[in-house]
Amino acid sequence: MAHVNLEVSGGVGTIRLDRPPMNALDISLQDRLRELAEEAGRRDDVRSVILYGGEKVFAAGADIKEMREMDHAAMVVRSRALQESFTAVARIPKPVIAAVTGYALGGGCELALCADFRIAGDNAKLGQPEILLGLIPGAGGTQRLARLIGPSRAKDLIFTGRQVRADEALSLGLVDRVVPAAEVYEQAHAWAAQLARGPALALRAAKESVDTGLETDLESGLAIERTWFAGLFATEDRERGMRSFVEDGPGKAKFL
Repeated sequence: MAHVNLEVSGGVGTIRLDRPPMNALDISLQDRLRELAEEAGRRDDVRSVILYGGEKVFAAGADIKEMREMDHAAMVVRSRALQESFTAVARIPKPVIAAVTGYALGGGCELALCADFRIAGDNAKLGQPEILLGLIPGAGGTQRLARLIGPSRAKDLIFTGRQVRADEALSLGLVDRVVPAAEVYEQAHAWAAQLARGPALALRAAKESVDTGLETDLESGLAIERTWFAGLFATEDRERGMRSFVEDGPGKAKFL
């Protein structure tokens, strides 16, 4: 059983981890996560996505018992599939919000890093404790964390394996908002619903321009932006947005 599901309502798709008690990310869950991320990217009725682990825990990391049975040769093969599962989440061409309660450690933290925004409960604890196992993060943590909060702060968390509470995570830029734990999903859904009402192609263009631009030099990033910007002039959403601006004033266009 994969223990992860995609639920869709009102344009918002929730990818829900459901492997009690700690949502350990075993191989079957990783593979299903990739499938659901790709499905969410394809479906027209999904316009924004929430990553959610439930009221008590986001995900406490990989399934260590499963990993312990793997030797070097097995992990050489598996590590690519592991990264590809998380990359599939990062590449969902729609706004993605991680709704984090409780522990988001190791692979759980790396999964949250794949989102565009992170809303954390005041009970959240985040970290990359792999060093305590004699390992390093293997699902993108050394790369996405450094890009998000800077190399020195990322090295602090990765070298020590320490956990940070929600308030420190906010000060580091690891999360974007801290709310009462009981309100995490509600607030994430409200934000996702707002984004779901926006212009889908422009949101996709904005996400790809930012993400791809960060992986290249400024001149190449500007070229990516320019191509998307001009291309949006061929869309119905651009026509609707500009017409509404002229006729009704700013911020009143409806894109659904």
